[in-house]
Amino acid sequence: MIYVTRKEHFNAAHRVYNPNWSEEKNLEVFGKCAHQHWHGHNFELHVTVKGTVNPDTGFVIDLKKLKDIIRDSVIEKLDHRNLNLDVDFLQGKMASTENLAIGIWDELFPLLKSPNHQLHSIRLYETDNNYVDYYGGN
Repeated sequence: MIYVTRKEHFNAAHRVYNPNWSEEKNLEVFGKCAHQHWHGHNFELHVTVKGTVNPDTGFVIDLKKLKDIIRDSVIEKLDHRNLNLDVDFLQGKMASTENLAIGIWDELFPLLKSPNHQLHSIRLYETDNNYVDYYGGN
């Protein structure tokens, strides 16, 4: 088994808040992340695919194809967007980095499944110091 990772960047705004709570409770729990006028991040996304090396190409996956899949199905939906308002796969969910990583997985998993490879993990950096890893459901 070999693992191949593609790194991408996107910029997006969001607000982390629970609509069932008061503004005071949201600020108490989420701090400045609950600010009613949003805040933004320069996200860094790592998409890792695992599989076996194709003897004809020497690749687990063609990195140009991987780049195109990530950009077309995820980055285009996220870059310079409001995660709470503009992103279809986050509708009805709290726009946390954890939920965003799960949503990205759900968008990419069916596109990165073949007999020779599959999506292994999503690593999403919200800041230089904070990131989440997601390895799929179950």
